[in-house]
Amino acid sequence: MSALFPALTTGDEGSGRPALRFGDRALAYGELAAAAGSLAGRLPEAGRVAVWATPSLETAVGVVAALLAGVPAVPLNPKTGERELAHIVGDSAPSLVLAGPEDELPPVLGGLERVDIPVTPPSGRPELPPEPDPGAPALIVYTSGTTGPPKGAVLPRRAIAATLDALEDAWAWTGDDVLVQALPLFHVHGLILGILGPLRRGGSVRHLGRFSPEGVARELGAGGTMLFGVPTMYHRLAESVEDDPELRKALAGARLLVSGSAALPVHDHERIFAATGRRVVERYGMTETLMNTSVRVDGEPRPGSVGLPLPGVELRLVEDDGSEITAYDGESVGEIQVRGPSLFTAYLNRPDATAAAFDGDWFRTGDMAVRDADGHVRIVGRRATDLIKSGGYKIGAGEIENVLLEHPGVREAAVTGEPDPDLGERVVAWVVPADPASPPAARELAEHVAGQLAPHKRPRTVRFLDALPRNDMGKIMKRALTDGRADV
Repeated sequence: MSALFPALTTGDEGSGRPALRFGDRALAYGELAAAAGSLAGRLPEAGRVAVWATPSLETAVGVVAALLAGVPAVPLNPKTGERELAHIVGDSAPSLVLAGPEDELPPVLGGLERVDIPVTPPSGRPELPPEPDPGAPALIVYTSGTTGPPKGAVLPRRAIAATLDALEDAWAWTGDDVLVQALPLFHVHGLILGILGPLRRGGSVRHLGRFSPEGVARELGAGGTMLFGVPTMYHRLAESVEDDPELRKALAGARLLVSGSAALPVHDHERIFAATGRRVVERYGMTETLMNTSVRVDGEPRPGSVGLPLPGVELRLVEDDGSEITAYDGESVGEIQVRGPSLFTAYLNRPDATAAAFDGDWFRTGDMAVRDADGHVRIVGRRATDLIKSGGYKIGAGEIENVLLEHPGVREAAVTGEPDPDLGERVVAWVVPADPASPPAARELAEHVAGQLAPHKRPRTVRFLDALPRNDMGKIMKRALTDGRADV
């Protein structure tokens, strides 16, 4: 029996229970055990293996097989450009690449042995190697590379188990849950939470392949109990739910709706709640830390909050000089630092970056937050792009973005800071208007923010765009805005 996947057995017990479904292709637990076990028997001497991480059964089987074999897996984003992909492959040095039989691999992978992932294996299952130590590497997941080449975060087996078991507690997650998702499988959200999470619990996952409100309505309406998504997905649901009775019924009937990877605007929270009576739960995590906090399923709904630290996670806020902030006042902004069993062990081949990422045994997240009186955490943004120091004030971009999104003339909004000779930095709003032919006046938006928050938080500059630049996970790429790579 696997310590990570106790529900994955070789006998008859549970063999017919559904485990994975992608579109019209599915595997029951017994079939998954046979397929992954057959592949795992070929991997123990492989060292590291790359996985061509398409949204498919093959990717799920390949990653599970590597974990059963005790071999670290490196998920590869199929949309990664040639130069970045070459860096990742050169840095991680896998001995082979696992891929679906129909996948066409780019030339940069041509030097690796290719092993096609079997979804229908031969009968029988080879003997698996002994269960590795909990501290052994399980996955090497590459960061987005916003400040240089992507770094490979080495995630140990204990981190996966710890974060998924903490979420079991926070979300009352059981083997009876059926998860619906459409997230990419090269990232911890879609892969660890969205695939390995249900398998560790003994439940099932239905992956939509490509996100659509129609797909969500169909799968939640046909027995799905949970939905995982990112803010761009929930924004589309918020825009569709009022006019779609099937979607409204499906969301209202779900046990749990979870948003992550970026802040969900309060405006979308409220639109979904008004239509369905169902609150979206937010959680907060990173590639290097897995999950740190979450709103509990049995707790008070609180739009804008990412909840309390999960079991096993210690969290503190610190000033620029490293001193700890002890106030729980909802106003004192500090950088989040965390420690606990769900942390990564190192950046692969980067002892310098690993050392710089820690303050003793506390990991420096680079995320800025405040804590409310009861300990709930509210993220105000990234230190590098979302903390604006203007006129002696520390201003979080996130709260301004939420207020801008409440204005009827605003469809999307992002807030950054830029140098100002008088203020140090001035607040800049990047706005996608609801009606491009008649955008709201900059003065109107500034007064709207000043009236809702404070005069020093109002945008001093407003720039209108056709769309905000986003990455594969739907996060706004603010560096593209401030570097001039967005069309104004």
